[in-house]
Amino acid sequence: MSEDYEREEEEEQSDSAEWLITFSDLTMLLLVFFIMLYAMSTPDPTKVTNALQAVTQALSGKESKLATSTISREEAGVLLDQVLLNKQIQIAQQKVFSDVKYLQTKKGLEGLVGANFEDGVITIRAPGDVLFASGDVTLTPKGREVIEALKDFFAQHPDQTINIRGYTDDRLPMAGSRFRDNWEVSSLRAVNVLRVLMEMGIEPKRLTSTGLADINPLFPNTTDEYRAQNRRVEFVLEKRVTGK
Repeated sequence: MSEDYEREEEEEQSDSAEWLITFSDLTMLLLVFFIMLYAMSTPDPTKVTNALQAVTQALSGKESKLATSTISREEAGVLLDQVLLNKQIQIAQQKVFSDVKYLQTKKGLEGLVGANFEDGVITIRAPGDVLFASGDVTLTPKGREVIEALKDFFAQHPDQTINIRGYTDDRLPMAGSRFRDNWEVSSLRAVNVLRVLMEMGIEPKRLTSTGLADINPLFPNTTDEYRAQNRRVEFVLEKRVTGK
């Protein structure tokens, strides 16, 4: 009789423990869900897509097990850390972008520098015709002034990596030019801007350069005005995460 009683008591304790584990997992999932809602509090299709992709990756291969097994607290913790880190980066980058607005009013840059902010990435845009003479890859005196002003901004924000991207319009280099194609022109322009920033004291490890020729035009290459807008150099800023 006492053995039956002890067996029933053990079964009740086991059932109680299983219920607590299930409840704990449910609570963890709800916490992840609400933090994701917080991270997506500003409607942004790109941010929503990225968050959903993160969830899909974290749960990849586990869909059939969700109803029958407990969820790893380590996996839930990683997902939480990613969501919180992305939110922190968004907030920090928004503050940097507010400084870009001030930069656009700086003497020598009025009406020249454009900027946009998307998904934590800041893009500063400078016109190629100001930085370089037609068909050339060496910075003009005015171009060096623009880079000098940008350098001061970059120095004030040492946590930003800087990818320098050169763009051209769709017109090929003139016959007899020393440049083979627009890929070479855009690449050399980006590299020369990078070198000038290094000479001005910006850390080399923060800098990369990319030549993109006439891909990703801002406007169709159908008029001289549109082509002038497409000839540009962009500075793409992303926050450096500790340990990077």
